[in-house]
Amino acid sequence: MATYAMGDIQGCYDELQALLQHINFSDRDRLWLAGDLVNRGPKSLETLRFLYRIRDRVVVTLGNHDLHLLAVYSGTIKSKRSDTFEDILQAEDADKLMKWLRSQPLLVTDEQLGFTMVHAGIPPQWSLKKAHKRAREVETVLQSTLASEFFKRMYGNQPTCWSPSLEGFDRLRTITNYFTRMRFCDSKGRMEFSAKGSLSSQPTGFLPWFKHQGKILDQSRIVFGHWAALEGKADRANVYALDTGCVWGGKLTALRLEDQQIFSVNSNQRYGN
Repeated sequence: MATYAMGDIQGCYDELQALLQHINFSDRDRLWLAGDLVNRGPKSLETLRFLYRIRDRVVVTLGNHDLHLLAVYSGTIKSKRSDTFEDILQAEDADKLMKWLRSQPLLVTDEQLGFTMVHAGIPPQWSLKKAHKRAREVETVLQSTLASEFFKRMYGNQPTCWSPSLEGFDRLRTITNYFTRMRFCDSKGRMEFSAKGSLSSQPTGFLPWFKHQGKILDQSRIVFGHWAALEGKADRANVYALDTGCVWGGKLTALRLEDQQIFSVNSNQRYGN
């Protein structure tokens, strides 16, 4: 049995199937998915349906595109012109798929494997225990009757930094932004959202979140997606960047967690705009 972690699929169903064939994925193997299962690619519905069928062997952390789909499906906001998940919204099995997606966590740790998975990042100031505690705050709301209200308040860049005194939807939005949108932050955990380039493109005073010294980076090996510009290179021994830009014409990549061997297939074309 092997465990394969993948970055952002974003509806690139054909490439997902090609990569699974490349690694000889079997009924005994497990699949870790670091979020952004859907959107921008051409086959979001096929992707979700396939993952739902093998859900007993799939571990997911939610990404920003997954949350956006859930928000649109809830009816609280309208879809964007660039969204490519209309097929999901109209599907006869949409309720079943959305219920499954909404039940997924923001953060996963397997102590036996020694790996933690998140979509975008984890504030370096948090311990692993605190990160899971704060993830559960958002997960509890997502799975409650407050989910629609949360989706209305989810979007936005403020507050930019965590404080224990944060309350209500400001608190939930900040936690969500750390786990699903963060790339660069400063030494206090203040996020910077405009920069999306490579490791060397940080604004003054900011670093990639995994370049800071902090508790979380000493406690677990971390796999994450979200940041295609890294091209799979985090340049830190215990941190693995898995988004290699499949939807942008790059690659879809899998990391076998047991021995850290990397496998990739090329994208069929550039889908994102």
